[in-house]
Amino acid sequence: MFEPTIIIAVAALIGLAITATALLVGWRGWLALKERELAGMNHAPETGSTIGAARIEISDLKERIRKLEAIASGVDL
Repeated sequence: MFEPTIIIAVAALIGLAITATALLVGWRGWLALKERELAGMNHAPETGSTIGAARIEISDLKERIRKLEAIASGVDL
């Protein structure tokens, strides 16, 4: 009747089709979830915390002061 290789090939194709269908359904579900997340987001711009920016600015100013003091005292950097 049927050759064993044909049966194995058909079974493999059916398994591949089932796997591909399951992955496609999962992908569509994930995309729908992300779409709902984006639709539900508050579209106000994020202001964020200014503490981190202030610390960076203070650190930059301290470095500039150190360089100016070194120049004033005649030390080459």
